[in-house]
Formats: sequence, C-alpha cells, structure tokens
Amino acid sequence: MSIIQQHTQATLSDAWRTINIDALTEDSSVNFDVSTLHPPLPEISEADARAINGQVRQLLRGGDAEGALRGCLEMPVYNGSEAAKETHLHTVIEVLQSIKASEMTPMLQRIYGQQGGSECLDVLMKYLYKGMGATSASSDGSGRTTPARAMTPQATGFSQVSQRPMAANESTGSAMSVLLSWHEKVVEVAGLGCIGRVMTDFRRV
Repeated sequence: MSIIQQHTQATLSDAWRTINIDALTEDSSVNFDVSTLHPPLPEISEADARAINGQVRQLLRGGDAEGALRGCLEMPVYNGSEAAKETHLHTVIEVLQSIKASEMTPMLQRIYGQQGGSECLDVLMKYLYKGMGATSASSDGSGRTTPARAMTPQATGFSQVSQRPMAANESTGSAMSVLLSWHEKVVEVAGLGCIGRVMTDFRRV
C-alpha cells in the first residue's frame, strides 16, 4: 500500500456528510424555539367546528350567504384535530356551493373592502387549495367521501353538496371547476399577492 493510500484511509471519511451545519450556526433557527416568534393560535375542537357549522347554516337559511361566508372565514381552524379541520372545510365548501356564480365577484369585493377583508380572502384561498387537494383523494376506509369530491355543479347557477351514495364515483373535473372558478374570482379581487401570502404562511388549515 502506498503512502498516499495509507494517509487517505487514515484521515479521510464521509462523516462530514452527516454534520448539521445549521446546528453550528449561532443564529440558526435550530438553536431556538421558532414558535415563540408567532402568537399562539386558539385551539378549536371538532365540537367547536360543528357549532360554527350550525351557525353558518342558520345564516344560510336566513338568506345571508355573505355573512355565512365571512363567518366561517373569520374562524379558520389552524390549531385543531384533523376531524375539526375537515369539518370546517366541509362548512366552507357548503357555503361556496350555496352562492350563485353571478354573485361571486360582488360578494368578494364587499368582503375585501371591509376591515380584515384581505385576511378573509387569504383564508378562502387556503381552503380552496385544501379542497383541490381533497378532490383527488379517495374516500377513507369508512366509505365517507371528502367534501370536495361530493361537490356537483348545478345548471341552475348554484353548486350544491351532493349527499348521494354514488357521489364518490362522479368525475372530479366538475368539483375542481367549482374551486377553480372561486380561485379565479379571488385572484381578480385580491390580486396575485394573495397566492404568495398563502404559500408562505406558516399557518395551515
């Protein structure tokens, strides 16, 4: 064995590949709790989410679709169980399906022009993306389908949540078109910055 080979085997190794450089950097986020940089988020249980759903449905029955939409957008489930988040997603989608296509833009403009309206549309965009992701997901083991998969656009101008047993077998294209329609309207009102804020926000619905 040559001197070079002996030196290489004795002093070189691949251990450097496992070194976490961030841990050696004083200002790195791994050296302190980054959660302290954000205000604590209120925890919402599944029961709370169902209570919100009941209030929203009451507003819908009273003909106040705008109030129902704003109500569920002002109470997003950031800190909660998956069941609570799915329940609230269903609530948001139910409201979206109760609104005529011709009323989308005027309603979004009124919400955007009010105090906290920009935040509301950002929340709406988060639920639109979550719904789009759920559209392609299959039903779970219990046979329950995701809310987005159960959406069926109607020729009357309304889009309603279908409760039919065979809803899971319907084309996902129609459900996606509803979400894309709302996505288009939100971008028209809030601008492309809305997408950037949603993508960079650490809070997830």
